[in-house]
Amino acid sequence: MELVHVLKEFMLTQAVSGYEENMARKMHSYLGSFTKQIEVDRAGNVIATFPGTDKDAPSIMVFAHMDQLGFIVRKIEPNGLIQVDRLGGIPEKVLPGLEVTIRTIDNGAVQGVFGNKSHHATSADEKYKVDLVTSLFIDIGVKSKQDVLDLGVHVGCPVSYTPNFRQLQGTMVSGTAIDNRGACAVLVKLAESLATLKHPSTIYVVGTVWEEFSIRGAIFAARAKKPDLAIGLDVALPGDTPDLSSRYDIGLGKGPTVTLYNFHGRGTLNGTIAHNGLYKHALRSSEALDIPLQEFAALGMLTDCAYVQLEGNYIGCLDMGFPVRYTHSPVETCDLQDLENLTKIVVHMVQNIDKNFKIGRYCIE
Repeated sequence: MELVHVLKEFMLTQAVSGYEENMARKMHSYLGSFTKQIEVDRAGNVIATFPGTDKDAPSIMVFAHMDQLGFIVRKIEPNGLIQVDRLGGIPEKVLPGLEVTIRTIDNGAVQGVFGNKSHHATSADEKYKVDLVTSLFIDIGVKSKQDVLDLGVHVGCPVSYTPNFRQLQGTMVSGTAIDNRGACAVLVKLAESLATLKHPSTIYVVGTVWEEFSIRGAIFAARAKKPDLAIGLDVALPGDTPDLSSRYDIGLGKGPTVTLYNFHGRGTLNGTIAHNGLYKHALRSSEALDIPLQEFAALGMLTDCAYVQLEGNYIGCLDMGFPVRYTHSPVETCDLQDLENLTKIVVHMVQNIDKNFKIGRYCIE
């Protein structure tokens, strides 16, 4: 199957954090076509198991989050306008005039728009001010609160950017929720390869929940399967646009990424320092395949690995991924070649981990 077709289907699927059912069904269908050992845990993580040939080889969890950021309906006005709060790291400056989709209590969809004060009536000071999400409203084209309720939209319903996908020039694509549907598409291609390849390690391919909400959904899968090692797939920030050129070295179309360090630094005091053995293994795989691997480090970011690594007696974790421009906006942009090459490197990595691989952070004899 073509990765771009899987990616497009995933990007057009609404699955806000905490409401991942639509994506979970699709992940279950895809992964289940490659293994009979597939399950959905109580939290909603989709776990596909590919048994290894050597019980002494370390087990590996390769995972990516299925959810996307969005909003939650907070208040419905008597005239039918809807107020929302953020669910995840929404950039408020992109919101006025934006199309959104509200998930109803019966998993239906209602279309709406973030209203924007008429330009003709906007003062000079207001023209250059970013409006907080709590001062905005969604208009779905009705006249009363009862009209909203009759459509199945209640307080607590999730809202997302209206899903979209567009092909740009060459291998570039843009749209909603490339973070992290790109990595979910890679999981599908990984599973397709594992179905026909022999590998010493038992490998768990997992679509996870809650990343954009609490960054803790993956721990339920890790706690249940107790892998020795884990590779988390997520986005990295490129420096190939003028606004970030002085901050990062990586760029779109220049290869998958490996994250050596991330640290949130805003309350959670958590982050991930790469497992050195997995990092070196990733480098060897990229060299063997003659695929460039871009190295990334960032302050102010956090991934599921930060909490997965804390399970059990420590799970050796490595963040890998692909560069994405304009993250958390409705026009996230990536290069399909980076996704294809990420798949190849991860397949090579997990196929070549055996019982001699050191699962500890380092060894002192």
